[in-house]
Amino acid sequence: MTTARDPSGVRPPALGNPLWLLMPGLRIKRWLALSGAGIFVVALGTTYLMRYFGLTSRFPISGNVGLYTIIALAGVVLMGLGLWGLFRTLLPALTASPRSGSLAHAIYSHRQLERGPRVVAIGGGTGLSTLLRGLKEYTSNLTAVVTVADDGGSSGRLRRELGTLPPGDIRNCLVALSDAEPALTRLFQYRFSQGTGLEGHSFGNLFLVAMSGITGGFEEAIHQSSRVLAVRGEIVPSTLANVTLSAEMEDEAIVHGEVNISHQGRRIRRLLLNPPNAPAYPGAVQAILEAQLIVLGPGSLYTSILPNLFVPGIQEALRASRALKVYVCNVATQVGETDGYTAADHVDALLRHTGDRMVNLVVVNSNTVLTLAPEFPASPVGYQGDTLSGIPVVAGDVVNEGFRLHHDPAKLALLLMDVYHRHARHRNGNTP
Repeated sequence: MTTARDPSGVRPPALGNPLWLLMPGLRIKRWLALSGAGIFVVALGTTYLMRYFGLTSRFPISGNVGLYTIIALAGVVLMGLGLWGLFRTLLPALTASPRSGSLAHAIYSHRQLERGPRVVAIGGGTGLSTLLRGLKEYTSNLTAVVTVADDGGSSGRLRRELGTLPPGDIRNCLVALSDAEPALTRLFQYRFSQGTGLEGHSFGNLFLVAMSGITGGFEEAIHQSSRVLAVRGEIVPSTLANVTLSAEMEDEAIVHGEVNISHQGRRIRRLLLNPPNAPAYPGAVQAILEAQLIVLGPGSLYTSILPNLFVPGIQEALRASRALKVYVCNVATQVGETDGYTAADHVDALLRHTGDRMVNLVVVNSNTVLTLAPEFPASPVGYQGDTLSGIPVVAGDVVNEGFRLHHDPAKLALLLMDVYHRHARHRNGNTP
């Protein structure tokens, strides 16, 4: 686990230095002080009781034995509360992955992450999991709101055969936010290459479906799987309804199903969610309303981001939210969905489908050098100007140098956190 960056630039002391327990922000001093006070009161009450019964002095004291007993018991309670608080503070670091490094650093990082901003990431597919990998290094107050409109691959087969919600995007988010051992996360991503009925399925998808059957619900399956994988943050579906996508193309043809839509190779005029009145998942709505930063994307515009925004309750919560709302534009076009799109085209499509300004800011990639093999007929998403459809633009190098069709998790998260903190300082009147 990579530790969160400390805004103060101060590294926690080494484990061998006892002063690490007194670091600001760890909230350990209060529990140590409470335990110490409890020990003192216990000693005081016990001393009075022993003298009362003549066990420690030739001159026993008089007084109320009940009062001395209450003093001793009060000390026990104070000591117990202090030890319990200390245990609760240290437990997350003690149970974290060994990759966390020293205990002092693990505890310090955990406390810093707990103090991070409340962030909601909305989307699906590879883009959302990429974003989560970066953001989890800055905050543990992180909620991923995931689309459930997927009908392709292993998820689509499980959906058709068992009537379950598609687990694929949920699985990717679980792995992205996991602090578990690498072997366990690789197991979740393992895909069977042979076997009647098993070929093409990933172990994580089957695990989620099985857990759903054991726990009696898909949301509880996500919760229990999050515990198994030591997930940092929370993962929730945008809706528990069995939703599907339809699209009206420029030639007025209607295409049904996420996979079919993305394989058309024609411009999409209008996207539709069936049923249109799918109820939003309450946990997703609550997270959006409580968020300080909301990030839409990156990811497939029509099949990963917009399906979440079509859920009425999600859209209403976004409008009501006072958080900074950022749309992260893809670094490259997506074949079959956004061929030839510029950043302006992405934003126009977003606004056209949501009806008003859902976002306060657009993040675009400034490193647009893209050299790809012929089998990747994509192009970089270009932009011009400081605004897109009247929305301010923040440009930065957020591309993954190893695979330039995707964002780099660390670069993107760093840019988003910088944008958030500048916005927070400006809103609080600390900057011009």
